[in-house]
Amino acid sequence: MSLEITGKVVQLGQRQTGQGKNGTWVRQDLIIETEDQFPKKVCLSCWGDKAEEATTFKPGEQIKASINVESREYNGRWYTDIKPWKFDRLGGSDIPSDPLPPAGDYNIDPGMDSEEGDLPF
Repeated sequence: MSLEITGKVVQLGQRQTGQGKNGTWVRQDLIIETEDQFPKKVCLSCWGDKAEEATTFKPGEQIKASINVESREYNGRWYTDIKPWKFDRLGGSDIPSDPLPPAGDYNIDPGMDSEEGDLPF
């Protein structure tokens, strides 16, 4: 079964690293917000290579993640992880990809120096 979730990147959580029996591990949480009628914030737990990929996303960027959902019990309580195994960037974004051109790239009309080109305020 393959599940997908689509949303806007809200923030990167704290990066965690450690040593396990199989060597060094890295985990990066990525918080996204769904665009349903009632938006929900969802924390994706990114491990290994996906942790590195998660750091390339910027707040406001639209992504789609193929995910696995897994729950486990610890001391009588249940914990659920949402682990992405594939990311896709989507076209829409609330942030401009190229915010402003450099100052020298503005096109200034030389005729604006005359009085007829002046603005009334």
